[in-house]
Amino acid sequence: MTTLHKFSILFALLCSSTAYANTLQSDPVIDSTEKEKPLDLSSINLENDPFVARLDSLININFFFDDSAMASTTEFQVNEEDTAFLAPSFSDEIYKARLSTLNDATPFELDFTPEVKRYIDVYSLKRREQVSRMLGLSQYYFPMFEEALDKYGMPLELKYLAIVESALNPMARSRVGATGLWQFMYATGKIQGLTVTSYIDERSDPIKSTDAACRYLAKLYSIFGDWNLALAAYNSGPGNVNKAIRRSGGKRNYWEIRPYLPRETAGYVPAFIAVNYIMNYAEEHYIYPSQAKPSYFSTDTISIKEKISFDQIASLLDISVEELEFLNPAYRYKIIPKNEKKPYSLILPTHTMGMFAAYEDSIYALAAKDFEKNEPANIPAQVAMDTKTYHKVQSGEVLGTIAEKYGVSVSSLKRWNGLRGNTIRVGQRLTVYPRKMPTTASAPQPTEKAKDENGTYLTHKVQSGESFYSIAKKYPGISAQNIMDWNKVTNAKSLKAGMQLKIYNQG
Repeated sequence: MTTLHKFSILFALLCSSTAYANTLQSDPVIDSTEKEKPLDLSSINLENDPFVARLDSLININFFFDDSAMASTTEFQVNEEDTAFLAPSFSDEIYKARLSTLNDATPFELDFTPEVKRYIDVYSLKRREQVSRMLGLSQYYFPMFEEALDKYGMPLELKYLAIVESALNPMARSRVGATGLWQFMYATGKIQGLTVTSYIDERSDPIKSTDAACRYLAKLYSIFGDWNLALAAYNSGPGNVNKAIRRSGGKRNYWEIRPYLPRETAGYVPAFIAVNYIMNYAEEHYIYPSQAKPSYFSTDTISIKEKISFDQIASLLDISVEELEFLNPAYRYKIIPKNEKKPYSLILPTHTMGMFAAYEDSIYALAAKDFEKNEPANIPAQVAMDTKTYHKVQSGEVLGTIAEKYGVSVSSLKRWNGLRGNTIRVGQRLTVYPRKMPTTASAPQPTEKAKDENGTYLTHKVQSGESFYSIAKKYPGISAQNIMDWNKVTNAKSLKAGMQLKIYNQG
């Protein structure tokens, strides 16, 4: 019996309706004991067509595999500690000459100033490891950015703006709520057509957010007619740039209005110029790519017709959950919901896309059966931001805490529910138009205190969907960096459900 026939039998086992059964080539008679077997997606082997698999391989070799590029990302994996002492320092004249070379090829004014030099020193001396990581990530993201910028006829150097904004981290979130590679605030993202629901935040979708950033930057350039001013407006808002122009007496040059801009924006364009420099002259500073990612051109996109999780996809295809998360960072719970009006997309490496397309209906059916038996805990119903929803008041809640959960004001809650005072009762159903969805993570469970050489601590078991930041919020006076330091964690992305974290300074 072939693997494909085994798969057909197993699938028929799982499908109770004839609609599903009719999608298969066979409908075998199954013994009643087999029907009770637990569903294990990892045990199912999807057999690839040898001819199509060979075509996938040839396409990858002929179009996407570059020996020279591969050598540059593997030969120079130099440890940061080993190269810190090698970090060279150059004269101002050399910096000026290199920036002049870059300046000749771009509509931006890449001036060399003391502020720019300070940022070059930051990247070339203090953030060498970060630059190394961004060089690796750029091999995936930059072709995507360039494709979008070319579509709108914009300078390709704008790709470096995402480094200033997020250090190429699609999950980056600022203290004021700006999110994604391009750091969109909720309102700006919505204006640019980015959807935010309890399941998905398109501000973290690399393709959609990049398109939105291009459209927004193009509008800003059409207003100011200068790319440096457009960058300043992207950071602080066009209103602040216009105020700076007025306060400067009508000046139109970024450097002339810079003293009148908000402090953060005053460093924004110098940082952008420094990033242009370091990404082009990294090797001269002995900085080389690390954590290289797959080529953007060796991925493909498919619209998803039914609800499916990353775990299910990883179990059925030759891909890890970590790679799915990297390629599809917008899905908050590693679940792609069904959306009949506007289907969501899944990005996969080309070598797995063929398998998904070949077995698509069967994969959806298996996923549906898996959800029936193993529905993930703490997953909310899909709710769009600013869409009417309801909150059932729990014991101990007040209007203030409820308003904070949904990112709205107390006065709005009172207005939506016709409340004159602040009194609410347990079980009461409140109408809410959320600006954010409340975290589903429950409060930390009390644990016995323990003690080691560093002091007394509690143990926190990481739940699905938690981050160092969300965990820190549960322990007053503790920061995310505290938790990472105590547990010797250097990469926030390494946090996994089930990990045991030490929390010190408690009680």
